[in-house]
Amino acid sequence: MEQAAWLPLVGMVLATVLFLGFVLRRRTSSRTYNLPPGPKPWPIIGNLNLIGALPHRSIHELSKRYGPLMSLRMGSFHAVVGASAETARFFLKTHDVAFVGRPKTAAGKYTAYNYSDITWSPYGAYWRQARKMCLTELFSAKRLASYEYIRREEVHALLVGLHAASGRVITLRDYLSTASMNVITRMVLGKVVQEGGPVKSLAQFKWMLEELFFLNGVFNIGDLIPWLDWLDLQGYVRRMKKVGKMLDQLFEHIVDKHRQRLYQEGKAFVAKDMVDVLLQLADDSVRGKGVACIIQCRYNNI
Repeated sequence: MEQAAWLPLVGMVLATVLFLGFVLRRRTSSRTYNLPPGPKPWPIIGNLNLIGALPHRSIHELSKRYGPLMSLRMGSFHAVVGASAETARFFLKTHDVAFVGRPKTAAGKYTAYNYSDITWSPYGAYWRQARKMCLTELFSAKRLASYEYIRREEVHALLVGLHAASGRVITLRDYLSTASMNVITRMVLGKVVQEGGPVKSLAQFKWMLEELFFLNGVFNIGDLIPWLDWLDLQGYVRRMKKVGKMLDQLFEHIVDKHRQRLYQEGKAFVAKDMVDVLLQLADDSVRGKGVACIIQCRYNNI
């Protein structure tokens, strides 16, 4: 009897939510556009029912029917999809400035310090400065060449590990992915697993990265249907907050350790990784003001 008494209330709440969604959809779709052909959208969800677990394959199948330039309704938003090399060139090269904007999603908010990194930050002076720093200071040919010793040491460690596993059945992919992650991690952050640090093992750090990459590529219902965002129906936002907090603790620890070495060594300080490079630039009295906006993202992009 108690459960039956709740049913009318649940029905009223559900009806209210659906009505609000209908009103918001009508309000946002009041403008008319001359859109390319595309499948007819469903109420509320649009064409999300046509997007499977592998979105790129779903879009490819749709393009066979509607052409290389088609329109899809992704929840509450219209999307024009370029599904050929020619249309991709049109969006990404010919008219790149017009389409350079980045959508504000939950991933950028909770895993990238509120859209502070170069991946999620909106196009503007901040993004251009960050890109310039990456090209001239972090990923220049000279800088990457200076990390040759890291690549050499990790390749040697890979061969030693393979030799030790001789005579047993192994998954070569695991060895190669670990070696690749070690090279990139040492070049960017230095030593990740440290005594007293938040990361206790390399496996834990690998899980954090895999979780980060996964959550930055998911279709989050709250991003596509904003009035459902508070429900977190898929649980992705909760996971984003968790991994974002873990990475924040790791970055804080790494930055503190690097800054401590910078102050201790003074003029004898030599950059060993990209965090060292950023700290040197931030500490430079001449260029420090120019890179302060890059440092404030707390190295999340790396």
